[in-house]
Amino acid sequence: MDARERLLDTAVTLFAKEGIAATPIAKIASHAGVTAAMVHYYFTNRERLLDAVCEERLLRNVNAVWAPLAEDKESAAELVRGLVQRIMRAAETQPWLPSLWLREIVTEGGQLRERMLKRLPLGHIQKFITHLSAAKREGQLSPAVEPRLVFVSLIGLTLLPLAAMNIWRRLPLLQDVSYEELGRHAEALLLHGLFVQQPKSQRRR
Repeated sequence: MDARERLLDTAVTLFAKEGIAATPIAKIASHAGVTAAMVHYYFTNRERLLDAVCEERLLRNVNAVWAPLAEDKESAAELVRGLVQRIMRAAETQPWLPSLWLREIVTEGGQLRERMLKRLPLGHIQKFITHLSAAKREGQLSPAVEPRLVFVSLIGLTLLPLAAMNIWRRLPLLQDVSYEELGRHAEALLLHGLFVQQPKSQRRR
């Protein structure tokens, strides 16, 4: 099982860096320190390997980000903050995640797009939308905000900047921006853009 886990870790790292189409099985095996035959032993073929990447790497992270909503009784604003923090934590511990998501799911022709669309935890996302819709009815959300699109905006302010981090960090003014700072920035934009801000007197009470 150690060899299998190592192969999966190697595969997602190479896929994120070079793309699935440009990464032959032999290269994954070589970087993992095993033979190509071992890849076929554990995954049978390339398609089964991609299924395993979706199930055991991508979907595991997606569920770690979204599943806490199932039991969460927090306010809509706290739910948004929690999602941002979990996305940032996943990306910091697994740097391949944002790049792989952008390259193979978001980009047209990505080889994991259809696989992941079939596996997305739509129930968790629907629960999030329901929370936000209730907050909008209660006057907490800005009238112009569409609750169904908030999770799209959330991904746009987290995974997309993370996927491009190696580019914008090359600029002298941005090279020392941390994951924590990027997370706080995304939280601030989302919370102040989505929610109606109470007067200071009400916030103190």
